[in-house]
Amino acid sequence: MATRTAAAAREEARFAYDAFLAECPTGQLLARISDKWVGLIVSALGEAENRSMRYSELGRKIPGVSQKMLTQTLRSLERDGLVTRTVTPTVPARVDYRLTDLGSNLGCLLSSVKRWAENHFDEVSTNREAYDQAAATS
Repeated sequence: MATRTAAAAREEARFAYDAFLAECPTGQLLARISDKWVGLIVSALGEAENRSMRYSELGRKIPGVSQKMLTQTLRSLERDGLVTRTVTPTVPARVDYRLTDLGSNLGCLLSSVKRWAENHFDEVSTNREAYDQAAATS
């Protein structure tokens, strides 16, 4: 039976997309989808229920996002095939965004995470306060 070197095992795992390996390209995707703005944008588009949203509507829906960050995030989502962008040639131009099937699939997961955060924030906040108090007294 032939033995494999550690390098060969890592190379083999890389092709199997093992996110725990530094060389695995899925780490980049995990970093992208775990971004705060990505989660909020994908969730907002998912809540639009089979309709597109205008750029300005997204900006209003997501408080705190700057125009620069909204634009950068939408471009990266479009590049990844999670969002489609449609420009209607009017004055001013109308730009609409919609989740692709791939984006909708991700949206289900991110919406669940968003709901979890909304439902459990009080518990987490209480735990943080207790931890901080314990740390301050030790």
